[in-house]
Amino acid sequence: MIGIIDYGLGNLTSVKNALDKIGAPNFISGEVSQLKKSSGLILPGVGAAGAGMKNLKAKKLDIFLTQEIKNGKPFFGICLGMQLLFDFSEEDNTKSLGIIPGKVKKFTGKLKVPQMGWNNVEITNPESKIMRGIKNNSYFYFVNSYYCVPEEKEIIAGTTDYGGKFCSVFEKDNICATQFHSEKSGDTGLQLLENFVKGCK
Repeated sequence: MIGIIDYGLGNLTSVKNALDKIGAPNFISGEVSQLKKSSGLILPGVGAAGAGMKNLKAKKLDIFLTQEIKNGKPFFGICLGMQLLFDFSEEDNTKSLGIIPGKVKKFTGKLKVPQMGWNNVEITNPESKIMRGIKNNSYFYFVNSYYCVPEEKEIIAGTTDYGGKFCSVFEKDNICATQFHSEKSGDTGLQLLENFVKGCK
């Protein structure tokens, strides 16, 4: 049973609908007692880092997530849910969860911000479990003004070019995360979610 974390931000219904479509049992909750019963956790996200951390802390979900991940529970972060895993975000100068060493930076230059729409992902780790069965340079749906810069380059599973290459997928132990919205990325996004669900059994 996949627990979709409700912290007041994110396309909860879109994620639920996508999981329903692939036949993965799931529920939405912001309660630690309920989320503890899950076999895997998804932290979706649409919104700002400052509000995201504030909301997580208000429900003590920051402590819960850190512990569950440390205990080995499969975890999938989507968009803001990916960014909040890092030490620090330039958005609202936010001290984040600090589970993944690195920072989140804002796009600069002449590019339109946020990046909004379809972009391709170059798979940089052919052994990636989350990208299994997905063709290299497949397109996914992005909405982001910020991008993640992991200190551990070996965890990067895929990159995307938007005025320069950035980490759009990473995988480390029981954690995986994508900058794009798999729940809005058609059949390819559903394949990625299916890969995550398989890893929760």
